Amino acid sequence: MAEVIVIGGGVGGMVCALLLARDGHHVRLYERQPRLGGKLAEHRRDGFAFSLGPTLLTLPELFRDLGVRRDLVELDELCRYRFADGSTLRARRDPAAMAAEVDRLAPGQGAGWRAFHDWASGCLAAARRTFFAGPIGRPSGPGRLTDLLAVAPGRTLDGLAGRFFDDARLRQYVGRYATYAGSSPYRAPAALGCIPAIEHGSGGWYVPGGLPRLAEDLAGLLADAGVEVHLDAEVARVLAGGGAVSGVALAGGGTARADAVVADTDAAALYGRLLPDRRRLRRIVRLGPSSSAFLLLAGVTGRTAGLAHHSIVFSADYRREFADIFDRRVPPEDPTVYLGCSAVHDPSQAPVGAENWVMLVNVPARDPARWPMSPESYRDLVLDRLASRGHDLAGRLRFVDLLTPADLRDRHGAWGGAIYGTAHRGPLAPLRRPGNRGPRRGLYLVGGSAHPGGGLPLVTMGARIVAGLVNEDFPLTRDAPGPDRRPPPWRRRTW
Repeated sequence: MAEVIVIGGGVGGMVCALLLARDGHHVRLYERQPRLGGKLAEHRRDGFAFSLGPTLLTLPELFRDLGVRRDLVELDELCRYRFADGSTLRARRDPAAMAAEVDRLAPGQGAGWRAFHDWASGCLAAARRTFFAGPIGRPSGPGRLTDLLAVAPGRTLDGLAGRFFDDARLRQYVGRYATYAGSSPYRAPAALGCIPAIEHGSGGWYVPGGLPRLAEDLAGLLADAGVEVHLDAEVARVLAGGGAVSGVALAGGGTARADAVVADTDAAALYGRLLPDRRRLRRIVRLGPSSSAFLLLAGVTGRTAGLAHHSIVFSADYRREFADIFDRRVPPEDPTVYLGCSAVHDPSQAPVGAENWVMLVNVPARDPARWPMSPESYRDLVLDRLASRGHDLAGRLRFVDLLTPADLRDRHGAWGGAIYGTAHRGPLAPLRRPGNRGPRRGLYLVGGSAHPGGGLPLVTMGARIVAGLVNEDFPLTRDAPGPDRRPPPWRRRTW
């Protein structure tokens, strides 16, 4: 049995702590905030509730395998896309229905979508055998030589879209999947095109009460597994010597000893502050930060007829939008806006006769104090853009609260407010992210800034990878507690 300390109570840290405790290790988790869940958070005001992090759950079996038992609502319409010319695309869960929707938008392109979906399914299968199955460079699954070709090496996501579609709107729809990794479709690898296979395969789901309820479920499982959870407990640095970690020093004073330390933190924060490593920090800086987010959380009077749970209102010039974010490093003048309204399916999220609108714009990971306009001015710009494209909230707003990159930086220690750590730039970008093993024996990385990436499914997969590495490096002894030292079902499952 090893003494394990987990720094950070985001989903990756929680799942890793849970698995290690179930495997027989003594696990302590330290979280600087007064709550668990990390970016899986919510904001409440005047009877309204807003999810601040993920709003769509995919691959729910990952959480069921952990023991989460919560009723979910499957969405028939995954997302509604509105393009700058006023046309719309309703992304149906059923692949055949989705192909028909594509044909309605762009006659003759449905066959292209079916071919794209087939490609995405093959890409996902290859990723499950390799990239998602183990640490970088050493998958635990039985990979094949054809898996390399299955991910379209050398292509960008935009280049992949051009292979299947000649309609600019459909290329923009495919490019949207780069933002799931905080990246530009003109630089991100084509492999991100596997995401539609997940959404149209296992579906998109809503958690009644909001996705932050998952964090509460995981917290209950941690308690059942005997994990020591310390809230309002910030770790100041990782202690190491002789090539191995030995524990952590707490910001409030004192130290805690450990054989292994799992950092569910931004990798830049780990190598910049907790355990300084200039070489690794320079590698992270060279990759560049992912995008950040600018959120408008609006209490809206009245109910909007025909409003979807998830909508995307696209900009007129996608290439310029991403140049603003990653090259000019300013908020886009013509932003694409994600619009989420969970009150569509869940009346608990807003007072009677009202709606909770979450509006998200991708912006640079940069302090808003260095923007060419104030956050309040940018709020007005976003609302004006929405009004010009069919979502006019004039006279209906009760309040609009803002969340900026500075909030993400200060609350979660995110590098400049970057949501996903580093951006995916170039065909090998996923392989250049920080790995799950650190440079000292007993140091591990989990979470959105480390392999395999950000988002609920990937950080959960990453937690399984890290738990496996800890068990490999610190094997349980025969007299470890528990009647059965075989890996339990949630650890034996393979992709």
